[in-house]
Amino acid sequence: MATNQMRREAAKRKLASQQQRRAEQARRRKRVATITTAAVVVVVVVGVVLLTTIGSGGGSGNQAAAPTTACSYPTETGAAKPNNPPSTDDVPDTGTVGVALTTSAGPIGLTLDRAEARCTVNSFVSLVNQKYFDDTICHRLTTGEGLKVLQCGDPTGTGTGGPGYTIPDEPPTTLAPAPGGSGSVVYPRGTVAMAKTSAPNSGGSQFFLVYGDSTLPPDYTVFGTVDAAGLATLDKIAAGGEDDSNGTGDGKPKTEVRIQTATLTS
Repeated sequence: MATNQMRREAAKRKLASQQQRRAEQARRRKRVATITTAAVVVVVVVGVVLLTTIGSGGGSGNQAAAPTTACSYPTETGAAKPNNPPSTDDVPDTGTVGVALTTSAGPIGLTLDRAEARCTVNSFVSLVNQKYFDDTICHRLTTGEGLKVLQCGDPTGTGTGGPGYTIPDEPPTTLAPAPGGSGSVVYPRGTVAMAKTSAPNSGGSQFFLVYGDSTLPPDYTVFGTVDAAGLATLDKIAAGGEDDSNGTGDGKPKTEVRIQTATLTS
């Protein structure tokens, strides 16, 4: 018959055996959990890699397209000189363009600013490339107080000619208000701006070069500046005077100013 001591020893052996089995089961569960977690991590990483590669098309395809801009140039009849309208799609809206006007009075260099008036610069560059301004006169000079400009760009020399299309207005937003609260602004010396009628969006090929601060309504598109040599040429033209054919201080330059060539320099 088993003694109490023998029963206690048997109970201890049974408990030790149970503890060993439980420890082994815990170790197996831990290994399984580790393997499963590793597998999940691998699946997730592979999934991310696949999404990145497929989604980007290997570096092409589904990337966001660069923004583009467009301009509208409504057609008018009676182009003063044959030309093709400028491109209307993908018009650049950053950067500058250099233009050299070789005139009978001296050189006039221009720097056109696409960011300030992209549609206007686009048209002007197109006309320069087509030699539209070559061998044309600057038909108007104003010398009165508050308006000091030379106007060019009409191959007919009458002030009524244009390219056969119009340009949308791109009004200036950075010019200083004129004194007196009239609503006008100051177009500073050295400004290049588009001429137009009183109707909106009526600009074409005519432009004016400001040789002295001028006060005007903020309706005239500013699209560039005149260089130092050009301002010296304009000062010489202004000193020669005008014929007052449009009124006192407003008329044709007394000495003809002819644009012999207009070329892009940059």
